[in-house]
Amino acid sequence: MGTTLHINLNALDEAFIEELRKRLGAAELEIHLPETPEDWLTEEGFWHLIDRLDWSKRGDDEAVIEPVVQALAEMPAANIHQFEDILTEKLWLLDTRQHAAACIRDKESDYLSADGFLYDRCCVVANGKVFFEAVLNDPSKFPTGLSFERLLSIASKAHERKTGKAFMFIPRKSYETYSNESGWEN
Repeated sequence: MGTTLHINLNALDEAFIEELRKRLGAAELEIHLPETPEDWLTEEGFWHLIDRLDWSKRGDDEAVIEPVVQALAEMPAANIHQFEDILTEKLWLLDTRQHAAACIRDKESDYLSADGFLYDRCCVVANGKVFFEAVLNDPSKFPTGLSFERLLSIASKAHERKTGKAFMFIPRKSYETYSNESGWEN
């Protein structure tokens, strides 16, 4: 029995679909488009969700993300996928040599933990649109010693709560460190 991967896109992109077919091999590919543009999660909607993070619960990351998970679980399933796509794009945009250099904690060894840098980028996004844009435009504003890995679990938790099924989604970009190749060019 094959695997079915459900993907929600705002528009058909033939090159992206072909890349998925190559990556998925024999898996069944099922694509769902939102019914109308009004059903799409906009960037503004994404930031409104991020603003729901409950920082009064600092120290309990599950409690911090709960309002966002709940709100997203009440939306159409397509919005959960769109949230993940927008989040991934934001993390990808911060995946640059300049941003990494600004957040390296041990300047003597110049060591960069790929996972640590990802979680640090999550912290930037979790602090909202204004802070994200400030750091994106000026890597020297990247905070050091702050991370928020739990941001990565919001879409999967919302999807599982809504559908009772595991979240299977491949975003258009990758948030993994070094995936933004142009951001790491010399």
